Amino acid sequence: MPSPIPAQDLELDGVVMRLTRKRIRHLRLSVHPPGGDVRVSAPLRLSTHRIVTFVASRLDWIRRQQQTLRARPQPIPHAYVEGETHVAWGRPYALTVVERHGTPIVEIRDGRLVMQTRPGASTQAREALLREWYRALVERAAPALIATWEPVMGVAVARVSARRMTSRWGSCTPRTRHIRLSLELAKAPPEGLEYVVVHEMVHLLEASHNARFARLMDRFMPDWRARRDALNRPSTAGPGIEQGPQADGMALDYRDPGSTMLDRDWSSSCR
Repeated sequence: MPSPIPAQDLELDGVVMRLTRKRIRHLRLSVHPPGGDVRVSAPLRLSTHRIVTFVASRLDWIRRQQQTLRARPQPIPHAYVEGETHVAWGRPYALTVVERHGTPIVEIRDGRLVMQTRPGASTQAREALLREWYRALVERAAPALIATWEPVMGVAVARVSARRMTSRWGSCTPRTRHIRLSLELAKAPPEGLEYVVVHEMVHLLEASHNARFARLMDRFMPDWRARRDALNRPSTAGPGIEQGPQADGMALDYRDPGSTMLDRDWSSSCR
């Protein structure tokens, strides 16, 4: 198995970026919070000249996104202690911590988010417990949405799962019909999850974020742009925001015009 290609730090007109070459089909340019770090993921065979040319054409966009990110108030890390506020399905809840021997659980009870942990559980253990609760919320809610939309769209999803994602709300592999959803969606209002589910299901009909994709979204969910914009506001956004033709965010995809890869083999993304 070939050794991975080390990442490179490049500078272009004062903008520093980290270039990583991967077995992917698109060039991906992204700007990440909190400080506006720039990352470029490129296909193995794409020349450095093409990469630099693309990035140079997007320098104004990069600087705008960096300015936006740096102007945002920085979030205060959670300590997972009594009285702290956490969000589920778009609603804030005060945290109640109960230390008790037994199986750790999280549940909403009497308008509060109740976390039962073992005595002396660390901050990391509490964080992991809440994260798994968010994962369960998404994985319980998504199948019903998929079942509702499958006959409407004429597609069939083979598998859905939730996971931690640092720069997207969801992804879809059309070949396997597997949809992956960010567990951060459990913090957003339910219509945000439905938007992402429909978005990823549309990728079973159109892999690219092209004009046909937008027309299909318009057909199935006429208010998808409003849902997307609400989801991407800082109040509900996760650790990163993604941009393509489908989203207001901070990443761009680029297909090498000389590529012979098939659109349908591309694992699409939404955030």
